[in-house]
Amino acid sequence: MRVVLAEDNTLLREGLQLLLERSGFSVVAAVDTAERLLEVGRVMEPDLVVTDVRMPPTFRSEGLAAAVTLREENPGLPVVVLSQYVEQSYVAELLDSADGAAVGYLLKDRVSDVADFADTLRRVHAGGTAVDPAVITQMIKRRRDPLERLTPREREVLAVMAEGHSNAAIARRLVISEAAVVKHIGNVMMKLDLPPNDDQNRRVAAVLTFLRGRSPEQ
Repeated sequence: MRVVLAEDNTLLREGLQLLLERSGFSVVAAVDTAERLLEVGRVMEPDLVVTDVRMPPTFRSEGLAAAVTLREENPGLPVVVLSQYVEQSYVAELLDSADGAAVGYLLKDRVSDVADFADTLRRVHAGGTAVDPAVITQMIKRRRDPLERLTPREREVLAVMAEGHSNAAIARRLVISEAAVVKHIGNVMMKLDLPPNDDQNRRVAAVLTFLRGRSPEQ
């Protein structure tokens, strides 16, 4: 998998590059500005972009803006954002690009297992959505109304699904059977008015509804 990495901190950038390459990824470019991210993203045609949010010159949202631009030019380009902050507006902007498929938003300080991090990148590359639980918690506090139809257990299942986990992983996390997970997910899809479709697309749509806090048709 060809990866473009954007991070202005030299030590972190080189450390991430080393970890990614040891995990089987091919880092075709590692850059320190959003401008360079745009340049190499267009030329290298990566399979995945991993970027910081705040980059030079203003250290606001240059990295994310560059990633969103690349997704607009190449719809579906997988992007994983690594940030030190829970920036809800940044999450919303990322999810709104290409309907939120193949995106991740992870907090740097909470990435503690290299193997799990590598698995998350692969899930996003495959079209999934992976959002840090702390980000999910923050968004739930502000945007919960559309989820009132769900039972507490259904919300738990949806919250773990939003992290990008499979049915089996959800079952292990919540200590319930995989059959129960399938039943709960079916109820979630029905209550959120998500019509039968490709299973991956429905899961992404459910996660987006969960994170955005509004019905799919709004």
